Amino acid sequence: MTTEYDYWKIFPRMPKKVTIGDITVRDGFQHLEKFISTPAKITYLEELIFAGCRNIEVTNLGNPRNMPQFSDAEELLAHLRSDSFVSRAAKKGIDMKDVTLTAITIREPSVDRAVALKKQGRGPDRVLMMVSTEEQHHFANSGTTLPNYWKEAERCIQKCRDAGIKMCGTVSTIWGSPIGGATELKDAVKFTRHWLDIGASDIEHADHDGSASAPDVYRYFSMILDEIPDTSLHIAHFHETKRVASASTLAALQAGICHFECTLGGLGDSRPIFWMTVPSKAPGTIIMTTPGMSVWCAWKIPLYKSMKWV
Repeated sequence: MTTEYDYWKIFPRMPKKVTIGDITVRDGFQHLEKFISTPAKITYLEELIFAGCRNIEVTNLGNPRNMPQFSDAEELLAHLRSDSFVSRAAKKGIDMKDVTLTAITIREPSVDRAVALKKQGRGPDRVLMMVSTEEQHHFANSGTTLPNYWKEAERCIQKCRDAGIKMCGTVSTIWGSPIGGATELKDAVKFTRHWLDIGASDIEHADHDGSASAPDVYRYFSMILDEIPDTSLHIAHFHETKRVASASTLAALQAGICHFECTLGGLGDSRPIFWMTVPSKAPGTIIMTTPGMSVWCAWKIPLYKSMKWV
């Protein structure tokens, strides 16, 4: 029976089903002090796919000199595109054409690398570039100004379109910048619209340093869905830096967002014990927290067994 206290009457945009994208092997491992072995990364990626995940950030195609954790980027992509793995997945009822593999490509050389790999049959389905609404933060992250970056992004989107690769446009410093301070929510809405105008396939709305508060998250995503109501275009990404991402996640959900990102083991929150080399197949569990490094909900997942993705 519906009453004035019904949750969906209070929050009419809140979805009853969400899409989860896993970013463990990329964002989760990115800042670990030790190199996670390639066989271990492959195991994570395989088991995530076998468990039911259909949207996975595999790696970063930036210069491995600056990001040694991703020096095996091409090897990971090649493995997931290999006939042997595609065949193994098919035996489990999984068509790899239904799995979207994403690689981070902040600058144009990385996009060119993704396009070259795609032509070789081992590239990503989707890549990601990122802008910050605050100029100083954007320059620190990308090494160029916003006007120059927008021009570069437009070229890259065309290259990706020609190669059959989707481009995700990320908007950061929505709720504030650790360098420049306070920011305006309306600027992030404008940046989101510009990404879509130049051809981005979807938008990641990111709180990369835990600046967001639940009221401002609800306010922002309400503004976004008023302006651009197609929920398939929007992804929420929160870091648990200041222990408020759970509240931010709930606020985004209440506002109507239905696509979130997550990591295994709560990476970005408390540091879990992770396989550094090749994991054994002994009984055990993995704790999955979702989305985007926040402790929102958790499942105990028996190793090498399926889990439900909602």
